[in-house]
Parts: sequence; structure tokens; C-alpha cells
Amino acid sequence: MKRLTLLPLLILTFSVIGNAQNKKEQDQNAIKDMCGCYEIKFKYAETFSPDIAYEKAYDYRASALEWAELVTDKDDKITIQHLLVVNDTMVIKHWRQDWEFQNQNIFNYEAKNTWSVNELPEEKVRGQWVQKVYQVDDSPRYSGSATWVHVDEKHSWENKTDAPLPRREYSKRSDYNIMSRGNTVKLTDYGWLHEQDNDKIIRETGKKDELLVQEKGYNIYKKVADEKCKLAKDWWRENDKVWKKIRKEWDKVFAENKAIKLKEKVDGKRLYQHLFALNNKAGSKDIRTIINKFLN
Repeated sequence: MKRLTLLPLLILTFSVIGNAQNKKEQDQNAIKDMCGCYEIKFKYAETFSPDIAYEKAYDYRASALEWAELVTDKDDKITIQHLLVVNDTMVIKHWRQDWEFQNQNIFNYEAKNTWSVNELPEEKVRGQWVQKVYQVDDSPRYSGSATWVHVDEKHSWENKTDAPLPRREYSKRSDYNIMSRGNTVKLTDYGWLHEQDNDKIIRETGKKDELLVQEKGYNIYKKVADEKCKLAKDWWRENDKVWKKIRKEWDKVFAENKAIKLKEKVDGKRLYQHLFALNNKAGSKDIRTIINKFLN
């Protein structure tokens, strides 16, 4: 029986380390490839319901111009802020996505505007990236952990997680209360694709979840010249300081609580309406006071 000498063992060890580093770099590049200026098409269609009497909703179609700003670019964390450009005259702060490498801390949507803050086992997140998606006011929306896959020049990430109703339906529908989102992020030759296989769920305390209907969705991000999103880029430079403060206050809320339950309105306004009224001069104390009013 042959013995492995020290040199082959060292070569094998450095090869494994090198492959792991190269894989992580591929992951980072794939995530950052979602930045830039995009023309987006949103397409959704309900497909199957276990209830043959259920009448499927009309297909949904919409389009938008959006700038995806790289806010944080660290070894284990990448933050991308999305900004909508409306009629080339107005910018609206849109959703945000944080990508965190081997992060054990996630939040799960339960129901009734409530999220539990949980810790995953270390072995479960090894080599994975957690995607945390936040609403326009940087409050939680959904999160999940999965492995980026790079095969045959194809790059994708796939996860299933519960979320509140999407913005296109939460003010129009009351026949379900949980969107179980099947999220697949794919890089493409035109930009990237957010493909969805969603279950619209009825959740009641003490009862088994009931499937109302399934849905197929495509958010198609077609990359265009960055100049088309200049208005959004300029807006972010003017407003990024206050949103950095807001993110820090939310980080404290997550660190301090095992569950987060938010009120729909305070003083007749939603949380984003209070926070959107702030500017860079707003202090951390003022921001936290607003957030605390919405915390149950």
C-alpha cells in the first residue's frame, strides 16, 4: 500500500481551498451581475387550483424601468437597492435585496404581518447564500438560503419560502393570506430572470395550510444603457445617507427581537409614507421612534 507523501497532500489541500474560493467568487460575480439599468416586464398567470369551481384571476402584465444600485460589496455581504424610474421624471425607492454568505440568521413570514427571526444550523448554510428581500421602507418581506449553481455557463439560485401577498394583490385580494414563493434567479444573455412558481395559501391557526391556486411568474430584467437610469443614480446619491441610517435601525430591531409584528398604519399613514418624508438630516432617534410606533 502506497503512502501519501506530504507534497501530494499539500497540493490536494490547496486545490480544495482554491476551488472553494473560485466558487465563492463566481457566486459574488453572479449576484453583482444583477446591478445596472433594466427594462423590466412582469408576467403572472394562475395555473392550477384543487378546487374546480375556483375562477382564475386575470393574467397580470406590467413593465418598468429600474436601476439596481450596488450599495454594499463585502466578502460575505452584497446589498443591491432597486429604484423605479417613472416617466423619466420621478424616482421611487423600490425593494432591496441583501445577499449574505453562510449566514445563519433569517426571518420567516408567519402570517398577519408577522415575521419570526430564526437561526439556521451552521451545517445547513455551508456554501450557501441567504437572500433577504426587504420592502420599500426596508421592513422585512422574505428570506431564504440556497446554493448558487454554475454549470455549463449557466448561473442560478433557487429557494422556496413564505411571504406576504405581493404588492400587485395585497390591496385587492382577501381570499388567501400567504404567498409561498418558489424563487429562481437566473443570469441570461439579456440580463437576468426572476422566475417564480408560487402557491397562494390560506393559513389559519390550528388548521393545515390550504392551497387556493398556483401561479407562474416571470420578472424579466433586460439590461439597457446605464444612462437611461441617470435620474435614479442621481437620486440615490442625494438620499443614500438617510436610508443608510434607516437600515442600521432595522438591523437593531432584528437583533433585539425574536419576532417582528408590524401595524398596517399609524396616524392614518403606512410606514413607508412616514419614512419617505425624511431627509438626510433625520437622526437615528427620530427614525427609531417612527419604526417603534409600528412595532406591536
